Amino acid sequence: MNFSDLMPLFRRLALEAGDRIMDIYARPDFEVRAKGDASPVTEADLAADAVISQGLRAAFPQVPLITEEQAASHTLTARTFLIVDPLDGTKEFVQRRGDFTVNIAYVQDGVPIRGVVYAPAKGRLFYTLPDGTSVEETGPFGPEPGPLTPLKVSTPDNAALMVVASKSHRDKATDDYIARYAVRDMTSAGSSLKFCLVATGEADLYPRLGRTMEWDTAAGDAVLRGAGGEVVRFDDHQPLAYGKPGWDNPFFIAFAPGVVLK
Repeated sequence: MNFSDLMPLFRRLALEAGDRIMDIYARPDFEVRAKGDASPVTEADLAADAVISQGLRAAFPQVPLITEEQAASHTLTARTFLIVDPLDGTKEFVQRRGDFTVNIAYVQDGVPIRGVVYAPAKGRLFYTLPDGTSVEETGPFGPEPGPLTPLKVSTPDNAALMVVASKSHRDKATDDYIARYAVRDMTSAGSSLKFCLVATGEADLYPRLGRTMEWDTAAGDAVLRGAGGEVVRFDDHQPLAYGKPGWDNPFFIAFAPGVVLK
């Protein structure tokens, strides 16, 4: 894979998908329906999926592509593939809370090594460069990249950790786990923004004790890894792997190295 070609394409497609999403978000109403698993899907999910899928398939026709909106039609047999969540945080989108993201990632041998996370309502754009390091670009976002800030995880103080948790999926199990740590402060965020807050050093720890799919996490995972962070399984603290049957993730912990996991 030529990452010098891949990453500008990821950036462009994420921005184009974000524009489509925001066009629909600006309407007084839009169509929302339930998928087979009862999760919501909107016009914006489908419009963003079409933009990204067409762009990736045209550029990399030989690389398997998995997207949330088309996953039911795919049987994954490869460990190297492209994976997309065109609108992560659909609940946040429907409730007009702004914490939704466009996510595109490249997984190689089960590891997400390149990715982009774009939060169009918040004007935040995070991605890996061709060399694998992560940056946040400052908008406004045009055809050419604007100012870039290299991302580096925090040096955590285990006596005063900053924790980020889910906005829509917080539960007692998560709160009980967080209570094992000495926490200075907590924040909440929707979608894959939680990975990015750890990548920027705005948080030290993000535990997820709930159901997620690989397309929910791959891009944020790649950005966090590119900033020096880690994502491990909750049960055995082994690295979170991709290309699993059904694309279901186990519970996991995203963190800055130096956090003493409980």
